Amino acid sequence: MQKKIAVYPGSFDPITNGHADLIDRVSKLSIFDELIVLIAINPTKAPRFKLEERIEMVNAAIQPYPNVTIDQYSGLTAHYALEHGACAIVRGLRELMDFEKEFQMALMNRQIAPQVDTLFMMANIKYAHLSSSLIMEVVQMGWENIGDEKLSEMVPSVVVKMLRRKFQHEGE
Repeated sequence: MQKKIAVYPGSFDPITNGHADLIDRVSKLSIFDELIVLIAINPTKAPRFKLEERIEMVNAAIQPYPNVTIDQYSGLTAHYALEHGACAIVRGLRELMDFEKEFQMALMNRQIAPQVDTLFMMANIKYAHLSSSLIMEVVQMGWENIGDEKLSEMVPSVVVKMLRRKFQHEGE
């Protein structure tokens, strides 16, 4: 019997508690044997964290889940899914704007790889407002005024440490 693999792509720059929550929920679904968190290398985006740092952050977040692995890829997610035998691409939805963009992307992926489905998961209301970009903006505008406890409500603890290290270093 063939393993049922799902792919959860994103830049994870940095990984948020919303991402971690989605990983938690998908990893527990009995419909998939394995979830691959796919760290996208997008040439049109300038990441704030190096690929190695993003891998380290995601790796820390997935430790509790034996059926979750990490990979990286710079091509189309649909091609990656086909190459790795995935039956689904998982995408999180936070707001209506996400749906419009994700719907269009899902249709394109379906055209490229008809045998790969897209699974949309609604964000946990607790994290629906979070995005990596928004967190970085808040931290850049006043990281010294945000306590670790508040940051921990937004990102995993490893990310809090890496954000502190990154912005303390940049401020020197």
